[in-house]
Parts: sequence; structure tokens; C-alpha cells
Amino acid sequence: MAEAALDQNGVATIIAGLNTNGTTIVRVKVNPTNHGLKIMDDTTGSDHGPVNDLRDRNHRQAFMAVSSVDGVTPVVVYADSSGNLLVDSS
Repeated sequence: MAEAALDQNGVATIIAGLNTNGTTIVRVKVNPTNHGLKIMDDTTGSDHGPVNDLRDRNHRQAFMAVSSVDGVTPVVVYADSSGNLLVDSS
């Protein structure tokens, strides 16, 4: 399990749930030259059931969003093992 990296002020980086199991923490990556978020587009994804409040061992919370179905339910955002955030642009 990865831990969120911290900057000099103790601010945590973005972490997400691993798309293959939904519970392992993955560090989300960006390109250091253009600061663009690394993504994997058009992924089919997986549903590993409700995983609310996924945290690393230092209790830093994984990136979450609301469900596109009801606009209310919190859902953990997934990334792949390379740290690419999964994006569904279809």
C-alpha cells in the first residue's frame, strides 16, 4: 500500500483506490514538466462494491467524488497500478 506523499507544509498528494481490487492505495501521478494529470481514458473499470472512506496507513483519505447515478453517494475514485487516474470520457 502506498502512502500519500507530503509537501514541505504537510499537505498530502492525491491518492486513489487501485482499480483491480478497490482497496489498495495508489499515488496519482502528474507530468512534472507540464503539470498534467496522468490518466487512462476510456477504461471499463470495475466495481468492487461500496468502499467508503478509503484511507492510507496515515489516515489520509483517498480521492472521492459523488456518484453519477444519484449525485449524492460518495464513491472512491480509482487509478491503475501506474498511478493513472481512470477517466470515462465516453
